[in-house]
Parts: sequence; structure tokens; C-alpha cells
Amino acid sequence: MTVQPRISLIITIYNRECYLAETLGSILRQSETNLELLIWDDGSTDNSPAIAQQYAAQDPRIRYIRSPTNQGCAQALKSAIAQTTAPYIAWVDSDDLLHPTALAKTAAILDKYQSVGLVYTRYNVIDAAGKFLGLGKRSQTLYSKNQLLTLLVTFHFRLIRRSVYDQIGGIDTDFPCAIDYDLCLRLSEVTDVYHIPEPLYDYRVHPDSISIKRQAEQQYWSKVAVERALKRRGLDSKYRLYVSDEGKFSLLKKDAGLL
Repeated sequence: MTVQPRISLIITIYNRECYLAETLGSILRQSETNLELLIWDDGSTDNSPAIAQQYAAQDPRIRYIRSPTNQGCAQALKSAIAQTTAPYIAWVDSDDLLHPTALAKTAAILDKYQSVGLVYTRYNVIDAAGKFLGLGKRSQTLYSKNQLLTLLVTFHFRLIRRSVYDQIGGIDTDFPCAIDYDLCLRLSEVTDVYHIPEPLYDYRVHPDSISIKRQAEQQYWSKVAVERALKRRGLDSKYRLYVSDEGKFSLLKKDAGLL
């Protein structure tokens, strides 16, 4: 009899041969072993497919699916999630690292608190060589539903209850980037969010990072996500989003100054 996995993990890859094996190794070292890992190849042209297939051949928990075309981040991630079955879902960027207890500790929260649909952790920042650069700043900010309107504090690592993900319609493929910001905003409107104040994820910063190469586009679509959230929450008549020259978000009262 096939046992349903407890957690579905997704990695979408596009030309990540430099970091992929290290990322996969960090997942396979998890203390929580009841998982499935889906590697979705979004049309890589480097050696990433060979690396992914090698790991899939060695571990029955791993599946490899190759898209015939490059669909882009949002559609690739949504397509990959649809191929998984576990009640808890998460994704790991193909150049980042997951700490050994990340799945066990986040899943324990979803097990314990049925009102929680999203649990997230703190994260470390590392460079291309894996050198520790410091504790990630975003996840040090205290979470609140309103705080999320000006900063993506729910930044890596996140585990999501599938039923809540389905409830809001999942990934919005209108977003070419800032996908996670839009998703977390919508999740925060229908479920409780829990923060584990412990770094359980290593976020790698390097010249080919999407956050660096597409910084202006990320900012634009983050702004769109927040403006849509303000409208959904009925706050757009009272507030507007202000973006500073440094790219920081603030809410302006329409009849006053910055909040």
C-alpha cells in the first residue's frame, strides 16, 4: 500500500547546475523523511537535467518532470504543485539550502494549530560560495497582517496547508515575479500565520539571483500585489502605497502623512 507523503516539496529549475546538487542534498538530509520532492525543469539548457535525473534515480521520493518549453516562474510553480499530493506544501529555490530540521519544525506547527495555514521561519543570507553573510532582515520584523502590506516578512522558509492554498486559488500566474508576496498577502487574509524565530533556511545571494537580475520588475509587481491587497481589504479609499527612492514601501493616509 502506498503511503501518502506528509509534505510535498517543489524545486523549479532553470539552468542551476552550479547549485542544484547542494540544494538537493540539503533536502535529503531532512530529519522529516515522509516527503515527496518534485523537481520541475522549466526548459534548462545546461547540465541541470542530468543532475536532477541522477538524484531521482537514487531516491523513490524524488520525481523529475521536464517542461518542453520555458513557462516562467509562476506557471512552472503552479504546474508543479498541481502534480503533488501531500497536505502540506513548500518550495525551495534551486540555489538555496534547507536546514535539517526545517520540515519537522514547520510541520509540527501545522499539526498542532489547525487555524494556522502558513508557518515561516527566519533565514540566513549566504554568498555564492556558501559563506554566511548574516541573519536575514525581513524575517526579523514582527509579523502582522498589516505589516505584510509594506514588507514581505514571511520570507523563507514557508510551509503551507494545501487546503488553504487551494481555497485562495493558489499561485496567480498573472505575476511574472513577486509571486510569493502576492500569495502570502492573500493567505494572510484567510488564515492565521505562525512565525518560528529560528533561521532554518539559507538564502543565497549571487549575481544570477532573480532578485538581483530582475530587481526593478520585482519592485513593480510587489507594488501591484500590495495595491490589490489594499483593494481587497477595502483600504484603498483610505491609503495609498508610497515607494521611496530606496525601494521601501510605506502606506500614506490619503488625508495625512506617512503611517
